Amino acid sequence: MRNTIKMTAGKILVTTSAVLIVGVAALFSQACSKATHVEADSQGSAAPTVAVAKAKTEDMSRGLIITAEFKPYQEIPVMAKVAGYVKNIYVDVGSRVKKGDLLAVLEIPEMADDQARAQSVLSRSQAEVAHARDELKRAETARNLTHVYYTRLADAAKQKAGLIAQQDIDDAENKDLVAEAQISAAKSSLSAAEQQVQVSMAELQRIKTLLEYTRVTAPFTGVITKRYADEGSMIPAGTSSSTQVTPVVRLSENSRLRLVLPVPESAVPTVHIGQQVAVRVPTLDRSFPGQVARFADQIAMATRTMDTEVDVENPSLVLIPGMFAEVNLTLDHRAAVLAVPVAAVDASNGATSGQVMVVTPDNRVATRSVQLGLQTGDNVEIRSGLRDGDLVVTSSRASLHDGQDVLPKLVDMAAKAAN
Repeated sequence: MRNTIKMTAGKILVTTSAVLIVGVAALFSQACSKATHVEADSQGSAAPTVAVAKAKTEDMSRGLIITAEFKPYQEIPVMAKVAGYVKNIYVDVGSRVKKGDLLAVLEIPEMADDQARAQSVLSRSQAEVAHARDELKRAETARNLTHVYYTRLADAAKQKAGLIAQQDIDDAENKDLVAEAQISAAKSSLSAAEQQVQVSMAELQRIKTLLEYTRVTAPFTGVITKRYADEGSMIPAGTSSSTQVTPVVRLSENSRLRLVLPVPESAVPTVHIGQQVAVRVPTLDRSFPGQVARFADQIAMATRTMDTEVDVENPSLVLIPGMFAEVNLTLDHRAAVLAVPVAAVDASNGATSGQVMVVTPDNRVATRSVQLGLQTGDNVEIRSGLRDGDLVVTSSRASLHDGQDVLPKLVDMAAKAAN
């Protein structure tokens, strides 16, 4: 019995020892496995991922965005030249008219009487001209008779002295001279009558012109933006600068609009006639082409800006005066230059030079010095130091050093900026 107990205890001791040995082996294996994972993780973290962008050739331009308000190309209050009552009005707000279209007709009854009176004066003047011509013919006929009579007496007295009394010859000569003077007087009367006809015709033409002014027409093609009068309204003559004068309508040319830009003094040298600009209208979320048409050629002392006018064609009238627009005025332009994102450059020396970090083909970091050129809000021109297609680091450069292994990740900077 005792031997049996001893043998059982021995077996238990052996079994316990085996379990302990297996447990220690398992713990050692687990520790080794963890050490292997830690080593693997440390080796993986040695090559961090960095955002990069490609240096590429593109067109670059630097612009200045100026906000301005659309104005009509021309806008006027259409006045009546003569005072009168509105007999008919053919347009209203929003009516589109062409140059020469009839807008309204005025009624002036007394002007018809003035025309009749002027016509009568003209007829009387023409009758006086006819009478003066008859008087001239009578004077010329009388003068011919007296002249022939005087010539015959003078010839007879020369042929035979004493045949005709000298008194008769002198009387005939005097009558001849009087007849000559009557002809001159008749010519003067005829000239005066003809001048009176001209005066009467001018007066009649003046009345007719005033009657034409009763027809109010459009001076240019445009849109009626306001109507001031109705049928039966009394319209005063628009010949005075008084503000009390009421126009018939207001006419605006909207098929072409103006933008008056206050261009800063620093940008004035870049402005020239015919310069093309992009005009963006935030309200419509659209852009329209514009052209610099004129500028003041003088800088305002108060604002240090120069008024520059941009014309924008608006044939469909989608643009409305009063809308705000953003004009991108190009100040500088470079064609086919090497460019990288601004975020990739550490500039120095007045932004004419700087440094970039590039990722070499074997995925190592290298620092390069570059010469800089034109800079925009997104990109900067690289004049030297890089080649087309080089990968430049765009972020986290402070934690990197030359020769370090990295994992480059190409990032679209334009899409990132848009988001």
